[in-house]
Amino acid sequence: MTADSRPETTFAVEAIDVVKTYHTDTVEVNALRGVSLAVPRGDMVAIMGPSGCGKTTLLNCLSGLDVVDSGVVRVDGTDLNQYSDDDKSNYRAKRMGFIFQFYNLLPVLSAVENVEMPLLVSGVPAKDARERAMAALDMVRLKEWATHKPAQLSGGQRQRVTIARSLVNQPAIVWADEPTGDLDSKTADEIMELIVGLNEANQQTFVIVTHDLHIAQSTNRIINMLDGRIVEETQTERGRATAGVGR
Repeated sequence: MTADSRPETTFAVEAIDVVKTYHTDTVEVNALRGVSLAVPRGDMVAIMGPSGCGKTTLLNCLSGLDVVDSGVVRVDGTDLNQYSDDDKSNYRAKRMGFIFQFYNLLPVLSAVENVEMPLLVSGVPAKDARERAMAALDMVRLKEWATHKPAQLSGGQRQRVTIARSLVNQPAIVWADEPTGDLDSKTADEIMELIVGLNEANQQTFVIVTHDLHIAQSTNRIINMLDGRIVEETQTERGRATAGVGR
């Protein structure tokens, strides 16, 4: 199976009885203990829980950045574990976007050069990549800062560049690990307002790991984890308001 052959499904992500254990010389960490969940296309979900509960491990396993020990992970209906490493990398480059807490921007590149990088790596011609990168920066209201390097940008602006980079390949799903964790509360609210707007406008699926309940309440559904298990799922006020609207 290749990364371009996908059966139709209403779910962006499905996990069935996923187990992940990390081994060191002295300790065994049961990071995920039989986790199951389903995220419909166009949904926005927050994963919460105390440090060490497995939420980042779950995001890494769902996105194919990490390999599960047992269980099934399907993205757009296909089992990522059936892919070769190269096919998984190709799939992530074409179909996924990633937003991290600490931006992961290359300091020697300008904002637009950082945004266009995933496209160039995927073989998109330079002219097309630049046009799409500028459009993505415009989407996050940062087009006029395109030639500035990360050190010349504020924290909120750097995170906007990261969001533009995550969206430049028009991904079906965006994974975000503490996307506002390094920002003050006002800037964090602005970033979440931007993410919510993009979710509503483009019907892209967002799975967001956060420790901040205020941020989580901007999503449709909150998944709470403890000791490697999902212990509770709750629909937010926004989720109740948007239930059945365009989904």
